[in-house]
Formats: sequence, structure tokens, C-alpha cells
Amino acid sequence: MTYAVKEMFLTLQGEGVQAGRRAVFARFAGCNLWSGLEKDRITAVCQFCDTDFVGMDGEGGGRFQDAKAFAKAVAAQWGAGEDARFVVLTGGEPMLQVDDALIDALHAVGFEIAIESNGTLAVPRSIDWICISPKAGSKTIQRSGDELKLVWPQSGSNWEAMQDWDFANHLLQPMDARADEAANKANLAEAISFVQTHPKWRLSLQTHKILGLA
Repeated sequence: MTYAVKEMFLTLQGEGVQAGRRAVFARFAGCNLWSGLEKDRITAVCQFCDTDFVGMDGEGGGRFQDAKAFAKAVAAQWGAGEDARFVVLTGGEPMLQVDDALIDALHAVGFEIAIESNGTLAVPRSIDWICISPKAGSKTIQRSGDELKLVWPQSGSNWEAMQDWDFANHLLQPMDARADEAANKANLAEAISFVQTHPKWRLSLQTHKILGLA
């Protein structure tokens, strides 16, 4: 199998429980909830995505011919020896492409693997850290893992049911309204208020944006 990757780069994990950790980000091209094209946003299941996952023209992006080639590229991005190697598979929707061969190849070169998925496809437990971010209007198949990250506010989201899903951590992340600063402040205030009244949930911020990282 070949793998279409929008971009691959070394950074710090910016969100969730693993925030601040050195990581290689591998962003897969394509998603099953939005085409990634602005003309289709209004009719998409997920209309608030703040990520460009279209094509393979980003830093470190391209089409990798097999799992070993992909793992070799991830290792080259890490470039600092073999200690605490950590890769985040994200998108788009990475589970459209991630398979057993890819997981095995990354483990073979010493990487702990995290994935950020919308949960509409099953995620194998052979992935070390499973983060699911449910989207209202979609069917969440993957209801267990290490981290559930709910973007907030999200109209139609059944957060009450999510509290009973099998996740070690329940996180609430303010929705990024892109250039609308007033909306961003309102979303942050709503998220803080929610967490203060629902203590099972913790606040997650996009610290990579605060720090000016990719």
C-alpha cells in the first residue's frame, strides 16, 4: 500500500495530555467528513476544521511507496537518536490509510505511535496512544482509547453519552474560529465554564498556536 501525506515535520505536540512532548507529525491527506475544499465546507459533516490536508505539497509531504519508506522518513525527521521516539499520525483522517504494516514499521524503528482520529473508523489497539475527536453529525465507532478530545461548542454533540465511553481522559478544546477573535474569546469562555461545572472534563488548549509552532 502507498501512503499519501500532506506534510511531515518535527514539532512539539500542542494539544491534549501529551502537550509539550517532542514529536514528529505526519499529516495524512484526505478526510471522510470534509473534502478540504472551501466550496464544500458548508455542506460538510465537519464544518469547523482549521487544517489544510489537501494534496501532498506540504513540508515533508509526498507519496510513500510502502510502510518501510514511510517509517524511514519519520525517523529522518526525528534525527536525534533513538530515545523516546514519538510520532503523531493525524490528518485529515489518518485511519483512511493507516494499516498494520505501517504500525509495525514504525514500531520496528523504535517509535511510540499516537493517532488523532475522528473516530468514524475503528482504530487498532496496537497504536500506543489513541486520541478521538468526535464530530457532531457523524457516527463515532471508536469509543475507547486514551484521550477523548471534544471541540467546543459543537451544536448537536451528545457529550453526556461520551462520558460513559471508555477513555482514560476526557478533554474539552475551544473551537478555533480562525480569524474571528470575538468568537474565539467566546468559545474559550464557554469551554472554561463547561469544565468548571463538569469536573470529569479537562481543558485542552492549542498550545502550538500560542507558541507559534506548526
